[in-house]
Amino acid sequence: MNLKNFIRSIPDYPKKGILFRDITTLIKDEEAFAETINQIVDRSKKFDFTKIAAIESRGFVFASAVSYILNKPFIMLRKKNKLPAEVYSVDFELEYGTATIEVHKDSFTKSDKVLVIDDLIATGGTAEAAAKLIEMSNAKVAAFIFVINLFDLGGDERLKKKNYKTSSLLEFPGH
Repeated sequence: MNLKNFIRSIPDYPKKGILFRDITTLIKDEEAFAETINQIVDRSKKFDFTKIAAIESRGFVFASAVSYILNKPFIMLRKKNKLPAEVYSVDFELEYGTATIEVHKDSFTKSDKVLVIDDLIATGGTAEAAAKLIEMSNAKVAAFIFVINLFDLGGDERLKKKNYKTSSLLEFPGH
């Protein structure tokens, strides 16, 4: 199954000049979604990890299913002011603005190795912020798995330069 056939491309969203890669067309097809989860599970076996984390919100769709299959704890990295207990917080740059993500301070321990799953990597700012949250908690990033890598925007290379392991199911240009 060619999963690329299930990704819709929308020009000028969320702002002019951005070519948005829409995963809703992938997850609404039960066979494509199942194949995506199976591929993430297969790739995850290359890494040694104790917990799975995902970035709000589309990363939750994939990571929760993988967490269930692998019987691993699932930690949500949330947008600002969405978590009720004490948090670590990181501000970061997006391709089209700025944002903040947070995690509960008790989500990770120093012995945790965390697999981060997200739908897409573009410039790498969000993924790098996720790594900072995990490391603020004294845990380690085991690896990142993305459904889509927008290869010409440099995010994957940005993470690799910081010695993070990465894997992506699909490659698309970002523009």
